[in-house]
Amino acid sequence: MSGRAVAARRSPGPVARLAALSVGQVVSWGILYYGLIVAAPAVAADTGWGLPVVMLCFSAGLVASAAAGIVVGRWLDDRGPRLVMTLGSLVGASGLAMAAAATTVPGFAAAWVVVGLGQSAVLYQAAFTLLTRRHGDAQGGGARRRAMTVVTLAGGLASTAFAPLTAALLGVLDWRTTLLVLAVVLVAFTTPLHWWSLERSWPAREASGEHAPPPSVAAVLRTRRFWMLEVAMIAVAAALYMVTLAAIPLLTEKGLTYELAAWGLGLLGAGQVAGRLLYVALPRAASPWVPLATTAGLAAIVLALLSLVPGPPWLLIAIGVAAGAVRGAQTLVQGSAVVERWGPRGYGALNGAFAAPITAVTALGPALGPLLAVATGSYAAMGLLAAGLALVALALARWS
Repeated sequence: MSGRAVAARRSPGPVARLAALSVGQVVSWGILYYGLIVAAPAVAADTGWGLPVVMLCFSAGLVASAAAGIVVGRWLDDRGPRLVMTLGSLVGASGLAMAAAATTVPGFAAAWVVVGLGQSAVLYQAAFTLLTRRHGDAQGGGARRRAMTVVTLAGGLASTAFAPLTAALLGVLDWRTTLLVLAVVLVAFTTPLHWWSLERSWPAREASGEHAPPPSVAAVLRTRRFWMLEVAMIAVAAALYMVTLAAIPLLTEKGLTYELAAWGLGLLGAGQVAGRLLYVALPRAASPWVPLATTAGLAAIVLALLSLVPGPPWLLIAIGVAAGAVRGAQTLVQGSAVVERWGPRGYGALNGAFAAPITAVTALGPALGPLLAVATGSYAAMGLLAAGLALVALALARWS
């Protein structure tokens, strides 16, 4: 038996590969994204830097992730996922260790930029590139869509698993030790998963049956279709994130207690999981603009309702859950947008360029809602402005 045949027998099957990637997403999101969100108040209280400053450092990491995603996407296209995603876990853990040792705001911000570099190689954008290349146009894209849905359903459990874990660690350890423990957990779980389960390299184009060259990123960036898609996706993402991340002040403005509004925010997050199932049911017409138009239209409706409906509390929370579901579906619509228009070849590089501005805008999501609420006079008025943005996305979707 040849060495290649032996390696093929030892390599994990498709179900095991998908399960490993899903577990990796839970751990990576739980530590590299939600870890600081939970720990931020403890960081601010201990250092005296202030919570807004700590969260700005977090946003700086997300912006760095967006920028690095362009290069990481090209690496994933050219070199395969095993080395890139394994190194991403190690870089992310190194950033956590740097943050734990930081004694100044610039040092903490620099550490979180390093975390952002790790995020770019292990979170959804990298996973979507991997799944797109792995499945290509198999079964008309159905296999790819199902795999993306499974991975994001798993990723949706990250906050459920790691927010309580991080809070429990903070109850017995200081925040610096907590970040170090999370860094160790990240390395211990994700590096062997990535190294064991991911493809070392992609098959040659001839061997895989892919004879057409990948589309030129520069050529696609010069098309009107790309920019209609880009602006529409930025508009709907900004609309959904600015309202859903400001759910607590929006609901308390309508008379809900803080505790009940916090429950509303938690249930909104649960709605995202349902929304990822909704994605599977979105219309699959010949024109790929239909899923984008559907999510933009639904976003406009639920955001307007969330702004205009005065109560009762159960109805406001139900509308919030619906908004979370639309946001969950939008994540997958964004992940599929490039491949459904330009095919799987060269997806990593092109999707990196496409996703970077969207990621940068959503990184500012925690600040966008409050800033616009101050500018417009209320969170309800901010929500109506967000609904208008979603309508802009709906109008542009037809030309994407």
